[in-house]
Amino acid sequence: QVQLVASGGGSVQAGGSLRLSCAVSAYRYSRNCMGWVRQAPGKGREGVASIDSQGIINYADSVKGRFTISKDNAVNILYLQMNSLKPEDTALYYCAAKVHTSCPNYGFPVFEDWGLGTQVTVSS
Repeated sequence: QVQLVASGGGSVQAGGSLRLSCAVSAYRYSRNCMGWVRQAPGKGREGVASIDSQGIINYADSVKGRFTISKDNAVNILYLQMNSLKPEDTALYYCAAKVHTSCPNYGFPVFEDWGLGTQVTVSS
């Protein structure tokens, strides 16, 4: 089982920035797809960004140009840099993983392992 521990959420004003971090044990698998999923109040979960062991990266249209997903293989950390935040970005953000697979070329996989969420609140 993959362990994921997310941190870095908080409250910011619109236009501000936050960086989420997630310690992931999926790195020990040679093929893996890791990503961030969010859930706003009263809504379903939405894929935000994903990155796999081969470097394939996907973003939701709503965050393209504002969010950047990256990973530090040396310390097994997954990041989500969020800039130009909007009130509609307010949500509980989860890091997630699926091992023994690459990320799809488009869209997001059905992640199998999840960390606890970290809250991001953007005020107008």
